[in-house]
Amino acid sequence: MKTSLIFFSQLNMCELKEKTFFKLIHGSPKEEASKDAKIRAKEKRNRLSLLLQKPEMHEEALSRSSGHLARETRLCPEEAVRWGESLDKLLSHQDGLEAFTRFLKTEFSEENIEFWMACEDFKKSKNPQQMTFKAKAIYERFIQNDAPQEVNLDFHTKELIAESITQPTLHSFNAAQSRVYQLMEQDSYMRFLRSDIYLGLTEGRPQRPTNLRRRSRSFTYNDFQDVKSDVAIWL
Repeated sequence: MKTSLIFFSQLNMCELKEKTFFKLIHGSPKEEASKDAKIRAKEKRNRLSLLLQKPEMHEEALSRSSGHLARETRLCPEEAVRWGESLDKLLSHQDGLEAFTRFLKTEFSEENIEFWMACEDFKKSKNPQQMTFKAKAIYERFIQNDAPQEVNLDFHTKELIAESITQPTLHSFNAAQSRVYQLMEQDSYMRFLRSDIYLGLTEGRPQRPTNLRRRSRSFTYNDFQDVKSDVAIWL
């Protein structure tokens, strides 16, 4: 019985495999040319579509960008005038809080109002675990030395907060919050009442948006993961 042996050329098989692999990865010259033509045609269509957009589409985009401005112009000037009676009246009104925060951003001192708001939210904590979590977050962002948004507090007040941070109470930040409130009331609030932002609101003038470099990232309770905030707005 004879056995037939069939020999394949190793060189030819390797060459065939290399050509097939190259074709799968890179494609044939004709296919490459076809792909380039399709890409150029798509780019031309995109440019043409931009040129042919209807004018109302541009108007719609403009109206969206000015949405925040339009909301502010609906504020009653008489309401803004009442903010001049006290800082408490200003901060108790949502639009007043926003306007004052916007002003503080122009002075790069928004950490004061953000700390005050954080303390207000902290006092609404519903259980010890939430209280401890929020207290630690406030301490690390506003109180400790070289904190990202460190507020101006005396050494004694900082020490008292540091000692109570592991077992905080709803009153742990009262002294610090009161101190920051007084600073804003005696300093920033008085300048706010003379600012273009406030005078424009009392006169019903449209407010111009301000594009400012932020000194530090705004503090928000979204950083608290699963802890929900009771504060309406964090700027």
